[in-house]
Amino acid sequence: MEAGYRLVSYADAQGRPQGGILARGRVLALPDVLGHNFKTVMDVLRSWDEAHQHLARAVEVNAFADKSRHLSELKLLAPVLYPGALFCAGANYWDHLEEMSEIAKRTTGKAPSMTKAPEPWFFMKTTAGSIIGDGAPARLPNFSRQIDWEAELGAVIARPTRNISEEDALSAVAGYLIVNDLSARDLMKRENSPFIYDWIGQKCFEDGAPMGPWLTPAAYVKDPNNLGIKLWVNGVLKQDSNTGKMVHNTAEQIAYLSRHVTLQPGDIIATGTPAGVGLPRGEFLKAGDEVKIEIDGLGTLVNRMVADTAT
Repeated sequence: MEAGYRLVSYADAQGRPQGGILARGRVLALPDVLGHNFKTVMDVLRSWDEAHQHLARAVEVNAFADKSRHLSELKLLAPVLYPGALFCAGANYWDHLEEMSEIAKRTTGKAPSMTKAPEPWFFMKTTAGSIIGDGAPARLPNFSRQIDWEAELGAVIARPTRNISEEDALSAVAGYLIVNDLSARDLMKRENSPFIYDWIGQKCFEDGAPMGPWLTPAAYVKDPNNLGIKLWVNGVLKQDSNTGKMVHNTAEQIAYLSRHVTLQPGDIIATGTPAGVGLPRGEFLKAGDEVKIEIDGLGTLVNRMVADTAT
């Protein structure tokens, strides 16, 4: 484990969500460090500036040796349960734009521009309906046969943020985590719709947003615009890129969104995916497949795909 601490959510003895601080491979429940008003990671994010300083000091003095548990003993949940908003940047890596250009041409009749647009482009995913954590099985929706993977850097907002400049935007970030933006590619387009793309159909479904394994405070991430990002399916490397290949970097995305709405503590911005998705190669996920994602300094997110047996 790198320096500092991480924030986790896990299931307690009764199966209820509990927030914790992770350091040196061990986890201590948040109330044992911050008091009983801090039971969840969302509680920490709502008081981020003060809470972060307190947690960092607790790690420095190794204040939780007695009551802590080893990470391997716990069932992790998604770190943030649940953000008010999950914003997702689309077509935001140069290498991904290149691989998707022919697909876009077949779908819309024109290839995407390979010049930088004045502003980033976003869609939204559901939160409580879609977010699952590390190790959780991801149910493949019955209405799709073309579920694709997308490894992404997620930025978690620290405090209410409105009209922030690009120069100051990263100061609004509490921390970072890994996101897998699962996508139903066979629902990208509706033939009978004048709007062509169906963003709810292809992006919003149960278990469609695995994330984790924990939240790494921004203080421990040297440069979010220079992080290696990799994804494997069943041990085969599919995506291998760097966040430096974003079209619009993390700060630009935060500044843009903050001009439209006040970003709230816990809101997550999934900043786009690099080249290596399955669609251009006709490869899609099936039950039993294991997807693993690593981003430098942020840990490893692993989820196995399963059939959705709901009736």
